[in-house]
Amino acid sequence: MRVLLIEDDPALGAGLRDFLTLDGYRVDWCISLSQARSLADEPYDAWLVDWNLPDGSGVQWLSAQRRVGRKTPAFVLTARDLVADRIEGLDSGADDYLVKPFAPEELSARLRALFRRTASTEEIRQWGEVSLNLAAKQAWLRDVEVELTSREWAILEALVLRSGRVISRHDLESLVLGMDAMLSSNAIDVHIFNLRQKLGKTLIETVRGMGYRIRQNAQ
Repeated sequence: MRVLLIEDDPALGAGLRDFLTLDGYRVDWCISLSQARSLADEPYDAWLVDWNLPDGSGVQWLSAQRRVGRKTPAFVLTARDLVADRIEGLDSGADDYLVKPFAPEELSARLRALFRRTASTEEIRQWGEVSLNLAAKQAWLRDVEVELTSREWAILEALVLRSGRVISRHDLESLVLGMDAMLSSNAIDVHIFNLRQKLGKTLIETVRGMGYRIRQNAQ
């Protein structure tokens, strides 16, 4: 899962980036709204937004994203702990609100809970002989666990959480590789090939000229 972190505190930003990266997320970290504006159209699974930033209000930035129709789930991260502040943050478009200081483990748990809600899916999904446990990041083929690399799982997870939608190769690159996408132009093709070798050739469909999608008969 790919998240955009907008946080100007160097220690907190680096700490959250490093913790979430170790926890399996791909994190793009910006220290200002001016940096974040160039990334607003990128395919993120969540935005993590500080309220007070050097060049403006993260809450106002979030409200502006909602006004133009962007629906990416968002957290407000702030030291402002009044009830009125919480209400303003949530009414501006935040899906959750965390008061600093907070444990990064709690943020990660809240992200997992948010993804479960927004994905509208059970943690365990099945396609014929293939079963996936989204929470445990496990895959089975005919009841035998299949070992996937972190990149292979990230691609599979991105497709499963967007079941029913065709995901372009560019968006998969951005979701899985983040800002490093341009460094490996054929990485997605290689990982898709490996997933088909491990889990069968019909689980991931190629939609010619558009991208990829997960097979639709999930149980």
